[in-house]
Amino acid sequence: MKKILFPILALLMISPVLPGAVRPPRRGELAPPRGPHGPAAAARGSQPATRRADGLRPAVTLTLAIVLQDNMVIQQNKPFKVWGAAPAGTTVEIQADWMSNPVTVIADRSDTFLGIIDVPRVAPGDYKPHTLTVRAGASVITLHNVLVGEVWFCSGQSNMQFSMITVLDSTSEIAAADHPSIRLFNTALNFSDHPLENVKGKWVPCSPETVKGFSAVAYYFGRKLQETLNVPVGLIFSGIGASAAQAYVPEEALAADTQLNRVYLQPYLSSPRSKEVIDGGFSFEKVTRPFLLYNALIHPFRHLSIRGICWYQGESNRMERDSYTRLTQTLVRCWRTGFAQGDLPFYYVQVAPYFYDKEDPTLADYAFFREAQERISDLDHTAMVVTMDVGESKNLHPINKKPVGERLAATALAGTYGLEGIVHSGPHYQCMEVRGRDVVIHFEPGTLSGGLKTIDGGAPLFFTMAGADKVFYPAVATIEGDHVVLHSDKVRKPLAARYAFTNYPVTNLENGAGWPAVPFRTDDWVEK
Repeated sequence: MKKILFPILALLMISPVLPGAVRPPRRGELAPPRGPHGPAAAARGSQPATRRADGLRPAVTLTLAIVLQDNMVIQQNKPFKVWGAAPAGTTVEIQADWMSNPVTVIADRSDTFLGIIDVPRVAPGDYKPHTLTVRAGASVITLHNVLVGEVWFCSGQSNMQFSMITVLDSTSEIAAADHPSIRLFNTALNFSDHPLENVKGKWVPCSPETVKGFSAVAYYFGRKLQETLNVPVGLIFSGIGASAAQAYVPEEALAADTQLNRVYLQPYLSSPRSKEVIDGGFSFEKVTRPFLLYNALIHPFRHLSIRGICWYQGESNRMERDSYTRLTQTLVRCWRTGFAQGDLPFYYVQVAPYFYDKEDPTLADYAFFREAQERISDLDHTAMVVTMDVGESKNLHPINKKPVGERLAATALAGTYGLEGIVHSGPHYQCMEVRGRDVVIHFEPGTLSGGLKTIDGGAPLFFTMAGADKVFYPAVATIEGDHVVLHSDKVRKPLAARYAFTNYPVTNLENGAGWPAVPFRTDDWVEK
């Protein structure tokens, strides 16, 4: 257990934690004001309200949502929302330097405003810094050094949080991370039992200094996008190590689904933990509670224009199967509804091999969980990245994050940006053919990309076969053209085959472009 906890604790030590959190109401209490000027927002960096002379109500000054800052990247070629606080009835003017005339809105009775401006498409190589000015009466806020480009939202648990300071070849990788056209936003940790309007964090240009504590997977993803598209890239990380998927799903969505309500929500609501005061402090148990992280780390971003989402999570839900698939698909739908930008692309990472302190190469519970993860991609505009070849069987947090981020980027370049000739999948099982005592595995032709090979030039590893007894035996695998032939002296009449379908196989089978084969099984036998 110490081997698992130490890397997570190391990540948390460099993670931003929200100071000065205001106590949210207990269940049954009235919530404090939920606008960007309320007490919770004040604790997260908004200008504090001041009392009027008559003492009747706070005086509200012009403020912007905290994610709207100097150095940010605004998503190109999409309507962009500008929101914040201003005195009720005040006329608010919003104007970027590319606009001929401002957009005008009126602050509503809750002292909040939201205006929408058009954002142009940028040409490759356009890194011009912009300004965005918001006026309300005599108050003026101007955002400086704003870039227009591509914005991606990255979330999940420790393998997504895993920072650049701990990656493979970290010294040289950090030294080379001088990319001022890539902007980073690291969201401070917080929890809440009601939806919040603000977070704490700061947009910063990517540099060797600022990248150290930032998500490695997100950085490598963004760097590949920027190199290929030649436009500014903004990256937001909003997640925390050890967190469970249910923590990122709204309470009402869990309550509305019979299975999710039974498995995730009701056990929490019926426990004493749901009556506790929720603050911003970390605990391994609190990051698994339903909806708290959604309220604090996801909901505040819902007005922000983004291109898509990257997700790396699963270890904390590894004992689940169908409920996890349903839970994560619900998460995707809820986030898409919240961001209100259509079916946002959702690209996610399958968990890497890990032995969980059980050195038994036949155990397959983690493989069944990976299978549940793969089914998430049945949703439109989702895709899964495989990491079976870059995992470490005895390290829950593999340090080679560059291939993970770059595979996510390739998936986005092909799936979201429509670039041709971008390989974005490894060999994917198509069908099984029995030839006497041998089994021939055929792969989907579009996933071979230069044929089949192995990383080390040896025979493909981790294939097994079974007959009517449903006992799987190791199989000798041979690459023959675009398929793999399997044989086992212990299986006379093959009925099923599996590939990398155990807990911790670090694989060597890949296509010509270096993408690993996707784990699979040909059977539908019940998990033992």
